[in-house]
Amino acid sequence: MINFFELKKIAEKYSKEIHEAVTRVADSGRYLQGEENKKFETDYAEYIGTKYAIGCGNGLDALTFIFRAYIEMGIMQTGDEVIVPANTYIASILAITENRLTPKLVEPSIDTYEIDDNKIEEAISSKTKAIMIVHLYGQCAYTNKIGELCKKYHLKLIEDNAQAHGCKFNNKHTGSLGDAAGHSFYPGKNLGAFGDAGAITTNDKELATIIRSLCDYGSTEKYIFKYNGRNSRLDEIQAAILDLKLKYLDQDNNLRKQIAKYYIENITNPQIITPIVNNWNANVFHIFPIRCKKRDELQQYLRNRGIETLIHYPIPPHKQECYKEWNQISFPITEKIHKEELSLPINQILMNSEVCEIVKAINAF
Repeated sequence: MINFFELKKIAEKYSKEIHEAVTRVADSGRYLQGEENKKFETDYAEYIGTKYAIGCGNGLDALTFIFRAYIEMGIMQTGDEVIVPANTYIASILAITENRLTPKLVEPSIDTYEIDDNKIEEAISSKTKAIMIVHLYGQCAYTNKIGELCKKYHLKLIEDNAQAHGCKFNNKHTGSLGDAAGHSFYPGKNLGAFGDAGAITTNDKELATIIRSLCDYGSTEKYIFKYNGRNSRLDEIQAAILDLKLKYLDQDNNLRKQIAKYYIENITNPQIITPIVNNWNANVFHIFPIRCKKRDELQQYLRNRGIETLIHYPIPPHKQECYKEWNQISFPITEKIHKEELSLPINQILMNSEVCEIVKAINAF
């Protein structure tokens, strides 16, 4: 059986260092907001290329706190609009609506699956305060046109970098391209923890200060609470594990790119659409998405041959019950992607023989 993702095998790759890190934390007697957090935040900010990185409980909290901080700063208020791709994971939308802001959904490009920068301007209104780009599947969603629109209309640019650790636009890492970025370190990510974990990166000192407070009950100093915050802190064990895995991130991403290149060059079945890659530095292949009109039939065919695949994602946000007020709206490109997308196994421990077997099976479909 070729599993889609095997966390245990990936952990074994770093097992000696992981055991040393966990033991170090256990022996320290400090399990929250200690030296491991400080070191990871410093190292991650340096890696991303920002002045600040603030650890938090998960990627959803990371995005939510960015908007909340802008509200506390008076930059946003209830009812303001945030432009966001229609085909994103639900967390991108939840972070907006949780802050009583209004998502303005924009279709993606059918070629890149990223937000279509030619459709953004027509969605901008007097209430628009930000554009959230989502580096979906590990591919950079930023374009110069998006940057120009933010300047023209004085909009904040927020990055959902949950799937693109290590990805670049020119020579800058995603997570440093906008005003602030949310990062998820869910175990299956390119940089994954041993549980839920997240971070916010930014160059804005005031924003970083408020976010750090919001993550800690809204406290500015012990037992003094300026904001209605919540408990969303990165624990010391997760910070230690993430810091050691950060050293191998680029190396692991390169292994993913090698697999992606093999897929693209060797999948020849005309029923299958593989990703278009114009810049290999601008994609770290958190997901390798293919499209097929007979997607469900293909998935069952591969399952019968011992190959596990996943769908990212079967139901788009505007068709979810939690947003039933949008259920009648049509986003045909988004719906087409969600109906046809299938994710093939891709990770740093996948063997060459397994990749060849996957390609052979797909070509025979």
